[in-house]
Amino acid sequence: MNETPHSLSSAPTLWDLLARRAALTPDRPVLLQQDRTLTFGELRIRAERVAAGLYATGVRPGTVVAWQLPTRIETALLSFALARLGAVQSPVIPFYRDREVGFALRESKAEFFAVPGVWRGHDHTQMARHLGAKGIFEAYDALPDGDPSVLPAPPAEGTSVRWIYWTSGTTSDPKGVLHTDRSLIAGGSCLAHALRLTADDVGSIAFPYAHIGGPDYLVMLLLYGFPAVMFEHFALPGALAEYRRHEVTVAGGSTAFYSMFLAEQRKQPGEKVIPTLRLLAGGGAPKPPEVYHSVVREMNVQLTHGYGMTEVPMITMGDPRDTPENLATTEGRPPAGMEIRIVDGEIRLRGEAVCQGYLDPGQTAAAFDPDGFLRTGDLGHVTASGHLVLTGRLKDVIIRKGENISAKEIEDLLAAHPAVTDAAVIGLPDADRGELVCAVIEQPPSAPELTLPDVVSYLRSSGLSVHKLPERVEVVEELPRNDTLRKVLKYKLREWFSRPVP
Repeated sequence: MNETPHSLSSAPTLWDLLARRAALTPDRPVLLQQDRTLTFGELRIRAERVAAGLYATGVRPGTVVAWQLPTRIETALLSFALARLGAVQSPVIPFYRDREVGFALRESKAEFFAVPGVWRGHDHTQMARHLGAKGIFEAYDALPDGDPSVLPAPPAEGTSVRWIYWTSGTTSDPKGVLHTDRSLIAGGSCLAHALRLTADDVGSIAFPYAHIGGPDYLVMLLLYGFPAVMFEHFALPGALAEYRRHEVTVAGGSTAFYSMFLAEQRKQPGEKVIPTLRLLAGGGAPKPPEVYHSVVREMNVQLTHGYGMTEVPMITMGDPRDTPENLATTEGRPPAGMEIRIVDGEIRLRGEAVCQGYLDPGQTAAAFDPDGFLRTGDLGHVTASGHLVLTGRLKDVIIRKGENISAKEIEDLLAAHPAVTDAAVIGLPDADRGELVCAVIEQPPSAPELTLPDVVSYLRSSGLSVHKLPERVEVVEELPRNDTLRKVLKYKLREWFSRPVP
């Protein structure tokens, strides 16, 4: 068999994609974790045996199976077993607790729930019982097993809803996002083709596999036939040994991951922190231009950043061969199948990678415009060269005395300050101005604490308009972040600092 990545991507289902790759390169590794290696052929064979074990317990095509599992080989096996059966999967981030997990189980009407048992000090099995979950089974290091001869035929099409992903639900209940195999394959294909990877690369999955990026990444591995290292728990410098051991060439996750790698590189300037690394790539959070320039300059690797969300796993992606200017200041270009429309500054999307909507029909109706474009809530514009530039969120625009102020513009400038590790800019209620601009700053341990006059002086010298200057500065030891792609939780900052200054 001699199939190209393009012909592989035409597979109608994720199981078809795996079956074709397993036939093409059965002995090549696909997943690496510590001293364990799983090949493409083994992934197919073992996933089918797990599917048979699940079938014996009552899982059928269309059965809703929720799973809350860490980033492990077993998790990928279970997920592909469910794909083989044509079940509906509802992945839940392993750091979520009673409120989010209970909501996901109730709303999805899950008939089975796979948990890791006690993981990182939390008893997931006990939590599941407390929540009244159905069909609880532990799937950390042992999975159901059976004879594949009992299985029905694999699903014949990839256009039915077989995935329910959950938005973060930071200020309200999460939304159940409906995906098909086809939409996930479209998202993964965009990522794979944009990054220009080859069979000689070694990738890494350092984020929760239950995140929408999980299947994105697996699609990329299936298309190009190269492996990835899985990290059950990612922390630096502890994880560096695994990157070096497996000679990883492509790493990343999101902006927070880039910053963590940079911090390690600065401990040993002049010596590459991961000798084989050639590319950092990711998305999920804004990337200040200075982060791009610092990575390229100090780590001597390329950095490509993209734009995606739970509803659309991959919208645009930077191309490693693009110009430094475009890589630093844009989110890359969309693939041929993604339509981008800008309406009153808001980015709207239509294409194969876009979700089918939400579990709640009312939320679906509100999210799509009459032409079928998804309203993202993000602000931006498309350049003459077709690159997408993000300028903020509809809810992240600060309105001060009737003037709109982009939080992202100020954050990008602050990111270039040598005494700033990271910064988040928020609007706080103000009786006279409507909102005031507050900059919340995270600094390196040894840096002198920045004051409001320091920050204002720096931003003025950087060319920021006077009406956009912060009226308040708060320095925190660590910005609050979520547990998936380490995105800053601005709603927590607003809660912390909405009180009046004494």
